[in-house]
Amino acid sequence: MCEEQNFYVIADIQAKILPGVTHWQSPNFFGYYPSNSSIAGFLGEMMSAGLNIVGFSWITSPAATELEMIVLDWFGKMLKLPEEFLSAGKGGGVIQGTASEAVLVVLLAARDKILRRVGKNSLEKLVVYASDQTHSALQKACQIGGIHPENCRLLRTDSSTDYALSPNVLNEAISNDVTIGLIPFFLCATVGTTSSTAVDPLLELGKIAKSNDMWFHVDAAYAGSACICPEYRHYIDGVEEADSFNTNAHKWFLTNFDCSVLWIKDRNALIQALSTNPEFLKNKASQANLVVDYKDWQIPLGRRFRSLKLWMVLRLYGLENLQSYIRNHINLAKHFEELVAQDPRFEIVTPRLFSLVCFRLLPPHNDEMCATKLNHGLLDAVNSTGKIFVSHTVLSGKYLLRLAVGAPLTEERHVNAAWKLLQDEASALLATL
Repeated sequence: MCEEQNFYVIADIQAKILPGVTHWQSPNFFGYYPSNSSIAGFLGEMMSAGLNIVGFSWITSPAATELEMIVLDWFGKMLKLPEEFLSAGKGGGVIQGTASEAVLVVLLAARDKILRRVGKNSLEKLVVYASDQTHSALQKACQIGGIHPENCRLLRTDSSTDYALSPNVLNEAISNDVTIGLIPFFLCATVGTTSSTAVDPLLELGKIAKSNDMWFHVDAAYAGSACICPEYRHYIDGVEEADSFNTNAHKWFLTNFDCSVLWIKDRNALIQALSTNPEFLKNKASQANLVVDYKDWQIPLGRRFRSLKLWMVLRLYGLENLQSYIRNHINLAKHFEELVAQDPRFEIVTPRLFSLVCFRLLPPHNDEMCATKLNHGLLDAVNSTGKIFVSHTVLSGKYLLRLAVGAPLTEERHVNAAWKLLQDEASALLATL
């Protein structure tokens, strides 16, 4: 390419593309759970792009498979996951693209496992359970997996449990379904729900799943990374009861998108559901069952060398630096929470557990009819300035704002500036009422 062409391409990027980009790496991005980028992650991504391998089986590039097994064992040990999730036993880890792919593949494995026992004609009787705060990826997985929509039980939660799934509610739902001849087979619990970072009680839910012979999946896409810190590890207590566990290294672990890590206790359950073995892919190592072929642990055949960037992050940052990074974001969120609590015009709607704060502007005279319109207006006003980006959710009918701290460059001054902007726009809105 000539120098002149390079100039015009870069000019077009600046003039036509960047103005339409939402800058997820901005220190003022508070809208969704983060999508972290780092020099280490970028270097690993660049190296992967340069090598440009398609590592669907061990023989296509042994280092790609073996490095993935090694780094996911490292990560699993950092999280203090049970030994059954590590590669030395019957389980192991695999990098998926997203948590949506992770929940899909384990649901397919669970479906096929139960149908081998009760017969393929029983598909219409299979029932999935989760809370109404569970990510919509579960519903999509059910659609793809052929689970009847009416058999996807999204059980109601409320403020009495801080929007966590109640074991009593789950027990009752399972009992009702068994009574009418349905087959409970899959339970999805969440550690750090999207709306409010609710944490489902894993130990109690896991025991219910085990007593009903159900597959138990734990979705810790956002909050799982925080559990490398000893003071937050208790949020995944009970993971020993799970059949599968997922967290997104590309969210809050300085690993560039995409890198969603799934651990499973019984790799054969995945392989039986997803394996294909065409003649053109057969080789001695695979046929002798001496190696791992990750093509049989995922939906697509092809796969990128994603473990390189996670390896780079673990090697170049190390455990202590990663813990400090996460603690800093949580402290910034705690600081924001304290600022909100000092202004009587606002309220904290749910307890802050990690680095997300859920809050709202209180309506004058406690007029709930006006509350949604007021907070919707505040969201639009703040985001329209282009200075920060926040998002919203609805809990128990209340429309509220979410401020998620997680961008690598965010400092206390950015949090303070965000709060001042929210206060200023709130004052302007209230003055119009």
